[in-house]
This record gives sequence, C-alpha cells and structure tokens, in this order.
Amino acid sequence: MLEFGRQRGLLAYILAANVITRRLHDLWTKKTEKYWNTKDEADRPRPLMITIEEAHKFLNAEAARQTTFGNIARELRKFYVTMLVVDQRPSGIDAEVLSQIGTRITCQLNDEKDIDAIFTGVSGGPHLRGVLSTLDSREQALVLGHAVPMPMMVRTRKYDPIFYAAVATESPEAMVSRAKRYDEIFGSDDA
Repeated sequence: MLEFGRQRGLLAYILAANVITRRLHDLWTKKTEKYWNTKDEADRPRPLMITIEEAHKFLNAEAARQTTFGNIARELRKFYVTMLVVDQRPSGIDAEVLSQIGTRITCQLNDEKDIDAIFTGVSGGPHLRGVLSTLDSREQALVLGHAVPMPMMVRTRKYDPIFYAAVATESPEAMVSRAKRYDEIFGSDDA
C-alpha cells in the first residue's frame, strides 16, 4: 500500500503506481521471455497479481491509455501477471479493459450504467441483469467468468468470531479485539 502523507492528490498516486507497475511489467516480461527461450522450469516467473482499488480512477478511458494499467489488463496474462480490479462504480472503467476481465465477482448494483458495465463482454449478460437486483447487499455475490463453469450466486461469510477463528494466524480473541478497535477508529458498517 502506498501512502503519501500530505500529498493526497490522485495525480501523486497515479504517478507512483504507474512507475511501479511499469517496472513490474518490464521485469515480468523479461522473466517470461527468458523462460520461453530456456524452457527451464527454474526460469518460470512466479505468478503476480496486481490489485487496484478504486479502479475507475486508474482504469478510466483516459488513464488506461496514458498509464501501463490498461496494457497490463489487456496483455499481461501471457506473462504470468493478472489484475484484481476492485470498484463500486464499474461504469467508470474503460470498456476495453472491462471486456478483458475474465472472472467477475459482483455484489448488488442498482445503477443502470454500472450494471451494463459489469456485463460488458459477457455472453448472456442481459439474462443475468435481474439476478443482481435480487442479491442480498451484504451477504451475496454473483460470480461469473473463467473461474466457474456457469454464473452462480454465492453467499459470503460474515466477519464474526467463527470467521476469524477459521482464518486465524493469531488467536480468535486477538482478531476480534483488533476488529473492534478498527470499528472504534473507523466506524462499523453495521451502524
């Protein structure tokens, strides 16, 4: 995660993220080309996932053309690089980039532009539109694309002590305590 102190402008984030991702792009491209030439498993690049939160800021039509993010979304799967795109306003993401997203996990959406964007490049999209409006906003998601044999609704787990115990690398009590402190500082979604 990048933090810039008082320099909180979007331009600073885009500049730094673009520099980092260009370097990763070059590095993984070279590693993959070396692997293709040698066919030595020791040279195979380790898969890399780049996560972009608030993706519409980095992958809108203008930014996707001026930065390396659009190129990564369109071309880097063959170089062992994938992109996790996280956004609440998918309509702000360039349509060409959206069409390259192979697997989508979508929670309830109400805005028509966002719903249209989610189904960009998806066969059978119009038939799935109604499913989005029936999802429980806090507990269900629609999964479709390469990772599943057919579109399906899934129930998400609740962040409760049982969840924390299941994923614990520390005691469940410590995780619950940390979650409570977080809610005290940043506010709870349940409020």
